[in-house]
Amino acid sequence: MHLRKTVLLVGGLALLQATLACPALADDTSVAATAVNALGVDLLACVAKPNENALLSPYSIQSALAMTYAGAAGETKAEMAKVLHYPDDEAALHRSFAAFRKKLEEIHGRTTREVKDSANEGGPSEPVTLEIANRLYGQSGYAFRPAFLSLVKDNYGAPFQPVDFLHAAESACREINRWVSERTHERINNLMPYGGLDRKTRLVLVNAIYFKAAWMEEFPGSSTNKEPFFVGGTQVEKVQTMQHESHRFGYMRGDGFCALTIRYVGSDVQLLVLLPDKIDGLAALETQLSPKLLAKCADSDPAFLILHLPKFKLEPPMILLGSVLQSLGLRKAFDLPNGSADFDQMAPRKPNDYLALSEVFHKTFLALDEQGTEAAAATSVVTLASFGIETGPRPNPIEVRVDHPFLFAIQHRASGACLFLGRVVDPR
Repeated sequence: MHLRKTVLLVGGLALLQATLACPALADDTSVAATAVNALGVDLLACVAKPNENALLSPYSIQSALAMTYAGAAGETKAEMAKVLHYPDDEAALHRSFAAFRKKLEEIHGRTTREVKDSANEGGPSEPVTLEIANRLYGQSGYAFRPAFLSLVKDNYGAPFQPVDFLHAAESACREINRWVSERTHERINNLMPYGGLDRKTRLVLVNAIYFKAAWMEEFPGSSTNKEPFFVGGTQVEKVQTMQHESHRFGYMRGDGFCALTIRYVGSDVQLLVLLPDKIDGLAALETQLSPKLLAKCADSDPAFLILHLPKFKLEPPMILLGSVLQSLGLRKAFDLPNGSADFDQMAPRKPNDYLALSEVFHKTFLALDEQGTEAAAATSVVTLASFGIETGPRPNPIEVRVDHPFLFAIQHRASGACLFLGRVVDPR
């Protein structure tokens, strides 16, 4: 059986150095947000060992897979919907992702206006940079369905660019990697590995997201010192730890953990930290992680905190998500069993010429310091043709020491969607 190889490459990057704010849209973003967080929770437990740092971008991964889903049909489509937490109404799903993308894209302009006033008063001077780009690289002359190309372009802003995988796969690979690197400000390089594309490749779908934002209130550099951190929940090591006292932090108590939030410029995006009460309580906390909990934490009440937070930088190696998704039940899309993949809505399916997923590559980067956060992610799906300010007396502050393994997310406050999700076991 001859399969054509189609690659749907989705690259996503985010650079964070500021908090954001978004207006409401007519279309509901909750469908996309729920799918993003639900799959993120599913994947976090699988992408790294419990005693290792982990980082992924649920938004990047879901954006890639949602575009792939637009081309699926029959039982393959039904299976994808179940595993990826999609609703029965496919049109609502794509509208929701489109609305969410629009909200994110509007942040830069709004925060540009806001920082003009805050800078005069000694506040942040740089607006949020949030860039999202999608593109389809398809084999020239291949019979892609116009309806699929239109749907992806209209809802995900992905133009179609013809290339020649048949005769120049490596050249096309270099072009895609160059585009991803450019769109992610060179934070994600060589997303598509050597040999990831070949003459069987028919389509590469790329998503790139770049996000850079500063804290609403920077951590004073003079307050950063080496403080103890229980690496792995056991071994004490001294790590660079920031300290800040503020009434702008969000805070809530849960069952065996606390959740705190730190807003970036504009207040639409925040860092969420989930800290177990017990030094070795990370595994138990992860069992409680759910889309409902993430949504609840998105709107934590403000509190007066003295916060000790370690600086950290995460740049894990490329993650191959294909086997992970298969373990979650996504099998027909990968042509398991042989002959079961159905992407007829992407291109006509023939008995000896049809598309199937081959691999999903994911790459991330995140660095957090006194000024803000910088993060990046990229995902490639390979398809085979086979807060307010309180007034009055100040309450006594709550001191929170993030000195043992914790979970974190870069979260869009209005929807609760996680652009990034991960764990820190060792911040060094």
